[in-house]
Amino acid sequence: MDIPGIDLLRDIASGIAFTIGAVFLLIGTFGMLRLPDVWSRLHAAGIVDTVGAELMLVGMMIQAGFTQATVKLLLISLFLFVTSPTATHAVANAAFIAGIRPVRLRRNEAAEVIGETANKAAKS
Repeated sequence: MDIPGIDLLRDIASGIAFTIGAVFLLIGTFGMLRLPDVWSRLHAAGIVDTVGAELMLVGMMIQAGFTQATVKLLLISLFLFVTSPTATHAVANAAFIAGIRPVRLRRNEAAEVIGETANKAAKS
């Protein structure tokens, strides 16, 4: 049984998800270009782009309806939801170990943290 107007509602809902997702991705892109250092850029890429990609996938799921494609999109969405923060953390950890510091760091807090970690490892 086909409900009249359901296609129109599906198109409106997916259009809203696509539009909001595109806005988030655009904000993340501007953040990558305009922010001053690696740490700020990681925030823009890690948070905003993950939300934007998830909203795009939600829009695709709404358009697909209840099909096998929706299940595949859901699995992709779950994979992205888990791996994107993990990848952002790995990049941040690599930048920290490489000695990249924020632009406006007032004192060398990072050296204190690294020193404490090295001292704990040496005592063990």
